[in-house]
Amino acid sequence: MIGLSEEYEKMFRLEGQLWWYRILHERVETAVKQQFGERRDIQLLDAGCGTGGLLDFLRKHDYSHLKGIDGSTDGVAFCRARGLSVTLLNLTDLADYEPAVRYDVIVCNDVFCYFTDNELSTLLHELARRLKPGGILISNNNAFAVFRGQHDLAVGSGRRFVRADFEQRMPRAGLTINTATYWSFVLSPLILAMRQWQDWQLRLGWRKPEHAQSDVYLPSSWLNETLYTLVRIEEKVLPRTPFGSSLFIVSKPTATH
Repeated sequence: MIGLSEEYEKMFRLEGQLWWYRILHERVETAVKQQFGERRDIQLLDAGCGTGGLLDFLRKHDYSHLKGIDGSTDGVAFCRARGLSVTLLNLTDLADYEPAVRYDVIVCNDVFCYFTDNELSTLLHELARRLKPGGILISNNNAFAVFRGQHDLAVGSGRRFVRADFEQRMPRAGLTINTATYWSFVLSPLILAMRQWQDWQLRLGWRKPEHAQSDVYLPSSWLNETLYTLVRIEEKVLPRTPFGSSLFIVSKPTATH
C-alpha cells in the first residue's frame, strides 16, 4: 500500500471507529493476553504498522514497550502525529533494524500479501529469528481468492491466502502455527456478494481499475455497531471457523529454532 496517500488518510481517520479494525485490534490483544496474561511490560513490535492504530490501541490499554516500523512515509507521519515510536523501514530490510533486539510479540497484520514468495520466505525467517523464546508472531491475512475485488486493487494487495499456504511456509521459517482461524464467517456471504459485485463492475467496464475504491469507509453508526456486535458474537460462539475474508494466525518459534 506504499504510496497510496488517500488510503493511509482514510485508515488514520477510521481505524479507531470502524468495526473491522476494532475487532482486529481486540483479537491481537486477546492473543497477547493468552500468552502473557496481564503483563504490560512485554516488548512488542508492529511490523508494517500503517498509521499506528494498533499501537495506539495497545498504548491506551497500558502496554508500555511498543515499537513500529513501516515502509510508507505517509504511514510513519501519521504514527508520529500520534506520538508513537515508529521507524521508516521497508520490511525487506528488517534484518538491518536493531539486529540484536528480540521481541515477546511481533505483529504483522495484512502485510504478507505485498510480498513475492521468495520475499515472504525471507521475511518469515527474519520474524522468527527476532522472537524471544516463548514469543509469538501474530498475523492477519487476506483470505480466499474468491474475495478478491476492488478493495485489493485499491490497496495494492497482490495475493490472498488459505491456511495451507502457511502450514507449508511456517515450518520452513522455524515457526509453528499455534492457532489459526478465518473470520468473519457470519458476514462472509455479505462480503462475498459485495466483492463479486465489485468484480462485475470492473469486468463490465463500469469502473476503471485505476478508480477502484477500498472498503475502508465508515457506515452509519447503527450499522457499524451491528456489524461489530455480530462478529463479537461469532468469536464467542465459533472461535474457529472454516471460511471468511481474513485469516488470523498466532505462531511460535519451533523449539529448535
